[in-house]
Amino acid sequence: MNIEEVREFALSLHPEITEVLFAEQWISWRIFGKWFLLMQLDAPEPRVAVKLPPDEGAELRVQYDGVQPAYHMNKTHWNDLYLNQLDGALVRKLITRSFQVVAGKRLKK
Repeated sequence: MNIEEVREFALSLHPEITEVLFAEQWISWRIFGKWFLLMQLDAPEPRVAVKLPPDEGAELRVQYDGVQPAYHMNKTHWNDLYLNQLDGALVRKLITRSFQVVAGKRLKK
């Protein structure tokens, strides 16, 4: 997956998702005002940060070299996905999982 595919996929998850450029080189995608996906545009290697339950993130870090503790984020909850090292289907699955974790019960209403 490339960064444009990530962008399009993230925006397709829900009509209320917002995309905001902040801190010059960072884009955030939010649902109900909360981050579920972050991307550093000037990163040396394309990556995105997703929020996952701690146990899921820890397990993925053991299974995949392309999943690491997120740069400049709470490393218990946030995980960097290195786009060149992971299959696009897995990246989409983890972005969706992050969206579900952050949106939570508000989606069911």
